[in-house]
Amino acid sequence: MQAEEMEALFLAALPGAEVKVVTVDDVHFQARIVAREFAGKPTLARHRLVYAALGERMGGEVHALSLRTLTPAEAENG
Repeated sequence: MQAEEMEALFLAALPGAEVKVVTVDDVHFQARIVAREFAGKPTLARHRLVYAALGERMGGEVHALSLRTLTPAEAENG
């Protein structure tokens, strides 16, 4: 999977989100996602939302994914 494909999946699941995905080998990824849907949710719940967007690709096409999930307010504060 390419980074652009992953970004599109995240944007489809979290409309209006700010998404940046980086990969060097198309199986190990780093993603920074800023979404209002994360408000009031702990880290694990945020990550579950992101993993749901990937579905069965996680563990298959996507071997490893490092996530940074932020609300818009958290992103503004640093």
